[in-house]
Parts: sequence; structure tokens; C-alpha cells
Amino acid sequence: MLAVERYARSSGLEMKLLELVKLRASQINGCAYCVDMHTKDARVEGETEQRLYAVAVWEEAPFFTARERAALAWTEAVTLVSRDHVPDAVYEAARREFSEKELVDLTMAVIAINGWNRLAVSFRTVAGSYQPAAARGAAKEG
Repeated sequence: MLAVERYARSSGLEMKLLELVKLRASQINGCAYCVDMHTKDARVEGETEQRLYAVAVWEEAPFFTARERAALAWTEAVTLVSRDHVPDAVYEAARREFSEKELVDLTMAVIAINGWNRLAVSFRTVAGSYQPAAARGAAKEG
């Protein structure tokens, strides 16, 4: 799991995009711990409150780019793969916005967060205690 996570983080995909993807998968999977974590990490990356609140309704919200929309649709399709597989329209939109390597990288990130969600939900990890690395470092210094 850690190797897949490290791969996704070092893939070159934008960190803000990865945090939106992780947040959306965590919402779908009902993982409160991971929703808490990825909203905090997204804020560290400069994400706005408005966009964080709208991730759950990204299709109706006007503040996401075509690339972000393709990533969020891809995240939903891969997370819910047993329902509809990955629809052709979702695949085609993702391929318009992401290179072949980027789409593999994005998929690895979705696979990683789905795994983490399943661990956190199964073992009843309690939301609220997570602090981003930057905040943890500031707390140690202060």
C-alpha cells in the first residue's frame, strides 16, 4: 500500500488534483477519517473552501477545470467499478485530459485511496486527529 501511495505522490500529477481525487473516493466510500485527512491536506496545497465543499457535487459546480472533472469522473467510475465498470464516455473524457502515463498514475492514486479507505473503515479509524505534515512540523517547532 505504501509503495502504491508513494508512486502516486511522485508521479508528477498535481498535488491539488490528487487531494480532490482522494477526497471524492473517500466520500463515496464513507471514510470519515480520510475525508478529514484529505480536506486538511488539500488546504495545505492551497485548495479553497468553496471547492472542497463542492467536491461531492462537482458535476453541478462551475469551479472545476475540464481536467479536474475528468479526474473526478474517473475516480467515481474506478471506485464504483462493480456498478457500471468504467463507461466509455468517462474513459474518453479522461484520455482527452490525461496522457496514457498520467491516466495510469491517476488510476494508481484511485486504487491507493480505495485501499486506504477500506482499511480505515474496517478498523474504525476515528476522524479528527489527523494533522498534515506541515502542521505537525509547526507544532513541534512552536
